[in-house]
Amino acid sequence: MFKVDLNSDLGESFGAYKMGNDKEILKNVTSANVACGFHAGDPAVMRKTVKMAIESGCAIGAHPGMQDLVGFGRRKMEITPDEAYEIVLYQVGALAAFVKAEGGKLQHVKPHGALYNMAAKDAALAEAIARAVYEFDPALVLFGLAGSESIKAGDKIGLKTASEVFADRSYQADGSLTPRNLPGAMIVDEEASIAQVLRMVKEGKVRTLAGEDVAVKADTVCVHGDGAKALLFTEKIRRVLETEGIMVQGFAE
Repeated sequence: MFKVDLNSDLGESFGAYKMGNDKEILKNVTSANVACGFHAGDPAVMRKTVKMAIESGCAIGAHPGMQDLVGFGRRKMEITPDEAYEIVLYQVGALAAFVKAEGGKLQHVKPHGALYNMAAKDAALAEAIARAVYEFDPALVLFGLAGSESIKAGDKIGLKTASEVFADRSYQADGSLTPRNLPGAMIVDEEASIAQVLRMVKEGKVRTLAGEDVAVKADTVCVHGDGAKALLFTEKIRRVLETEGIMVQGFAE
């Protein structure tokens, strides 16, 4: 039987600004990646999101990003491996404090945005991030792009890793995500998204924008929580996965 985790990036509101529909999305996913205050989120939002995730029975992960609220952590920044280590450790520690205070348990770490995509190709950054996670808690799972340097670094240091695929993003020939500033980067049609997810989970393949097939490993499927159709995508994807006999569950189950 196939099984897969379904995750979403949540807790991305900030101050008076609301992002996404976290409470409803949490009913559909099995893992929540909670923003840690650098690219989005703030202490109040972090605490509220952690509480909602615990109440929903959803596994909780830290979602550390670049220190770039204006750019939502999606702009490339010149950082050294040491700086990557420090910002990840700082943010994971902050989110873990709220999880502990609410009586929960931190399951995983998934870098956000530019940090995620840079580490997918930069071995030195990937190794620094993996080391920060390992030295904070070697029992944590590291989420990373399937086939990326992030997965290699996590495996090398001794972390459990989860190869991640995306329901709402298109792919390039090297297995990377299509940059958001290019046409076709985002998948906005739910039927196209569902078809892509089913193929990645059941066949281990994804069709690139150029029409080629690329091999992927799908341990966990991401739907971005800030997408206009995020709630609809999570509802439909989960329903179709279960209809197809695919077990949707977190890693602790």
